[in-house]
Amino acid sequence: MTRAEIFRIAIDGPSGAGKSTIAKKVAKILGIDYIDTGAMYRAVALKLIRQDVDAFGDQDVLNDLLTETVVDLDGGRVLLDREDVTDLIRTPEVSAEASRSSAAAPIREKLVSLQRAMGMTKSVIMDGRDIGTNVFEDAEYKFFMTASPGERANRRYKELKAAGAPDSFEDVLAAIEKRDYDDSHRELNPLQVADDAIMIDTDSLNIEEVSELLLSYIDR
Repeated sequence: MTRAEIFRIAIDGPSGAGKSTIAKKVAKILGIDYIDTGAMYRAVALKLIRQDVDAFGDQDVLNDLLTETVVDLDGGRVLLDREDVTDLIRTPEVSAEASRSSAAAPIREKLVSLQRAMGMTKSVIMDGRDIGTNVFEDAEYKFFMTASPGERANRRYKELKAAGAPDSFEDVLAAIEKRDYDDSHRELNPLQVADDAIMIDTDSLNIEEVSELLLSYIDR
C-alpha cells in the first residue's frame, strides 16, 4: 500500500447512511484515529438544549457558551465538559437540534478548527456532512456514503427500539427526511458531494462489504 505518511480519509453523507460504523471499522483496520465530527455537533446541540440557548439568538450568549465548552473524543466515547454523553446525544431531539445549530457560523468555526487540528499531525478518518468539501478539501481519500431514506430510517428505528426509545418508524422517517432537507439547504457548508468523492450506496451492502469496498480504493 502506497500512501503519504500522514493521510486523511473523508466520509460524507446523510444521517443514517452508516458512515460512523464504517469509519470506525476502517480506522481499526488501518490503525488510525477515527473522528466522529457529527458527535461533536451533537454534543454542542445537547448543551444548547440543556441551557436553553438559541444558536441563532444572542450571539454574545452563544460565544460565551462556546468559550466554556469542551468537546473531546476518547476511546469511542463522547465527552462534553468531561461528562460522558455518548448515549445522550443519539436522540431525535438532539439530532434535530444538531442539524439546525450546525448551520450557525460560530459553532462551525469552533468545531472545524478543532477537526482540522486533529488531522494535521496524524492520520485520521472523519465522517460528517462537509469533511471533503470544507474541513479537508485536500483529503487524500474522499467518499460519499448514502442510502434511501427508508433504509436509513429503518436502521435508526432499530437502534432506538433496542435502546428502549418510544419513537415510531413514521416519526423516525419524518425526522430523517427533515434532516436531509435541512443539511442540504443550509447556507453555510451544506451537505453535498465533493467533485472528487467516490459515491457508495449502502442500501444493498452489509458492513463488511462496504468496508472492503472503501479499503479497495485506499489500497489503490
